[in-house]
Order: sequence, then C-alpha cells, then structure tokens
Amino acid sequence: MPVKIRLQRQGRKFQSIYSIVVADSRAPRDGKNIETLGQYNPNTNPATIVLDFNRALEWLQKGAQPTETCRAILSYKGVLYKKHLLEGVKKGAFDEAEAEKRFQSWMTDKEQKIQAKRDHIKTTKDKLEKSRMEEEAKIKEARAAEIAKKRSELVAEEAEEAEEAEEAVAEAAEETETEPVAEESAAAEEEPAEEEAKAEEEPVAEEAKEEEPVAEEPAAEEAKTEEPAEEEAKAEEEPAEEKAETEEKAESESSDKGESKDDSEEESGEKKEK
Repeated sequence: MPVKIRLQRQGRKFQSIYSIVVADSRAPRDGKNIETLGQYNPNTNPATIVLDFNRALEWLQKGAQPTETCRAILSYKGVLYKKHLLEGVKKGAFDEAEAEKRFQSWMTDKEQKIQAKRDHIKTTKDKLEKSRMEEEAKIKEARAAEIAKKRSELVAEEAEEAEEAEEAVAEAAEETETEPVAEESAAAEEEPAEEEAKAEEEPVAEEAKEEEPVAEEPAAEEAKTEEPAEEEAKAEEEPAEEKAETEEKAESESSDKGESKDDSEEESGEKKEK
C-alpha cells in the first residue's frame, strides 16, 4: 500500500493551519489518516512548524513519500539531511559519531540563520513602528502648533475687542462729561445775548411809543378830508343812475312801439290777401 506524508487542512477561512499526517495516498485529503506527525502554521513569519523528528525519520526510512510541501518542511527541519547521513553510515563512508557531528553543526547553522531571520524581521518591524510613531508625533506636533496658533489668534482678537470696548466706554464717558460743560457754556452765551436783545428792544419800544401820537394826528386829518370827497362821489353817482334809468325806459317804449307797428302791418297784409 503506497503511504504518503502530506498536509491535512484545518482552521478557519483565510486563517488555515495544516496537520502533517501519514495517510494512504488513495484516501481523501481530509479523510482518515494513519498517524499525525506534527503541525504547520504558515500564518506566522517565519512559519511555525511542530514536528516529531524521530517518527518522521522512521516513516521516511520505511519508504513513505512526502508531498512537495512536506518535503520542504522536512528539509527545513533537517529530517532529510539526517536520513542522508544515516545512509552514508550504512555504506561505510563515515561512522555514526561523524554523522552526528555533521548533523549538529548543520543544525546550529540552521538555527543561527533562523534566528538571524527572526531578528531581522523584528528589527524591521521595530523600525517601521518607530517611524510610524515619529510620523504620528510630527502630526500631533503640527496639530498642536495649529491649535496653539488658532488659540493665540483668538486671544489676540479677544484682547483687541476688549481694548476697543474700553476705548468706546472711555469715549462715551468723555462725551458725557463734555456735554454738560458745553450746555453750560451755551447757556452762559445765550444769557448775555438775550440781555443785549432786551436792551436793544427797550429803546426801540420807547421810540415807537413816542412816535404813535404824531402818526395818529395826520391820519385823523386825512380821514376828515376823505369824508366830503365820498359825499361828492355819491352826489355825482345819483344823477348818473337817474339818467341811466330814464334811458332804459325810453328804449323799452320805443321797442314796444316798433312791435305794435309790425303787428298792424301784418294784420293789414292779411286783410288785403283776403
């Protein structure tokens, strides 16, 4: 019966891990197996491999055929190299002590390489983390500088507004202080002006009082002279009115006579026609 050393899938989606098993080549991948030799986790860097070294070597010596992935795993762990040395001992190329010595030197070199890789990965990871932290610190400093700048601008604006408010209050206080002084000065200026106006009006009023009787006497005389003139005008108007009335009467009589003549002529014409 052909036997294979292969991987059996386990774990969840996108986070799969594999078991290293010995199974019949005709069995399905996730079917029944003969023996489990270890576990392989490719999700870590470097990959995590747990392997039963002696049992894997025995199965190789019995003729079990590993798959490509399992061959790489066994080579990585030194199982294939140990099998190669044991075959050399069987052929008499060297003894078991020499084989063990060579295997141990190979294993130390391999462990150093693996450790160097781990250290390199760790240092690169630390560098990336450090650079990321530095970038974040720079961003935080820039943000803090912007915030401080904005706060300083706000403080400066508030200080300017406070100064403007104080200036406005001071100006208002000065205006309120100057207004009563201005009113008092205006009142003081108006009082002498009123006194001067009163002083000027008093002599003018006295002069007017003195001139009043002189002006009334000629007016009375003129009124007396106008009375006979009005009587003469009335006397002249009365005969003119009488004349107008007599003329109107004469015109009305002449018009009556003309109408009677016309009527008589019309009547005489009618008789002649008859």
